Amino acid sequence: MLTAFSILSYVLRVNITVAKVQMAPALGFSTAQTGLVLSAFMLGYALFQVPMGIWGDRQGPRFTLTMCGVIWIATTVLSGLVPGILVQGSTASFVSLLILRFVLGIGIAGTYPIAAKTVHNWFPSSGRAGAMAMVIIGAPIGIAFTSPFIATVMQAFGWRATFYLTALLPIPLVVWWWLQASDRPRELAGATTKALDSAAPVGSSRASRGSWLKAFQNRNLLILSLSYFLDSYVLSVFITWLFTYLVEERKLKIIVSGWLACLPYLLSTALLPSIGYLSDRLSARRGGLHGRRSIAIGCLLGSALMLLIGTLTAQVPVAVGAFSLSIALLFGAEGSYWSTTIDLGDEDAGASGGLMNLSGNLGALASTLVFPILVTSLHWNGALASGAACALVSAGLWLLLHVEPPRALSYARSPQ
Repeated sequence: MLTAFSILSYVLRVNITVAKVQMAPALGFSTAQTGLVLSAFMLGYALFQVPMGIWGDRQGPRFTLTMCGVIWIATTVLSGLVPGILVQGSTASFVSLLILRFVLGIGIAGTYPIAAKTVHNWFPSSGRAGAMAMVIIGAPIGIAFTSPFIATVMQAFGWRATFYLTALLPIPLVVWWWLQASDRPRELAGATTKALDSAAPVGSSRASRGSWLKAFQNRNLLILSLSYFLDSYVLSVFITWLFTYLVEERKLKIIVSGWLACLPYLLSTALLPSIGYLSDRLSARRGGLHGRRSIAIGCLLGSALMLLIGTLTAQVPVAVGAFSLSIALLFGAEGSYWSTTIDLGDEDAGASGGLMNLSGNLGALASTLVFPILVTSLHWNGALASGAACALVSAGLWLLLHVEPPRALSYARSPQ
């Protein structure tokens, strides 16, 4: 269910990037107004990472993720219905979409922090990297398939239908989650002894008020967040600029570039589960953070190497293959990042995940601002090489973490 939430979160955030091709002219939006509408989502998404994580820690994953799903459905329906139908005029439509996209960002902000809290409650430490890898796998799936899916719907039925149809997709999932999910295995009717034994042993089912503030004092978590900032910078460069690079620098046709730009995410989908499983096996054998750190550093170093190979080679097939593997390795590190922050956060896993993901969003924002400047001053090769340098520094920051991080946010545990 968490994997499905992850996939749909990308469907609902990406749908407007395709729909805007027809929506903007129909509503009379300028390019600047369209950009602000797209930015409104990112603002709500980034600002509410930590608050939504705290909410999930306090109220439990079942209730909070259900409410997030309700927000997704309502705002997406209204995004197709309000501008130009319920609200007339270009300015009024623009303001209404700004508000709706901002609120949608708030709802989707809870996806991964609340998933982190759920994984904390349901999985032992040695199984969390694989579990989070299966959640994160929704990202490359959503990125790869949403655009062609939305484009097909829009061509057949118009831009408003893209919002109506995508709003329907989460409904069965939200109902299923509300009826079948539970905050912890012990709260699920018919839970097996094996499930109860494997779940995180906790004395309290909720984080205490204000305890999340300790996350900002946790040295390991702050270092991890800085590493994730750089990791997300590199990943965002690929997501935002790979298509443009293939067209402008490699001189490929637009249609060919569109299909080639999907390949990295298909490869990521294939590799993520196995890398997450390997991270868990190494953690079980070598101990907690030590095993995850080996996987994260290996993925980041491999990604930097493949990025350089793709940049320097003159052969387009080699470049596309190298870039695809570089992106897949960046996604492969996600299980290590998220399982580590879950362990560091303990009962505040949602808040800790929100803090790390906030850092990742800031890294993505930095890439949108800095990378075009680097392309102008250093050209494509120099700009991409700077991304490889960020991946190397991101890998090096893992070496600053303690091998066995202290449970800075943990609580006294009562006997089970």
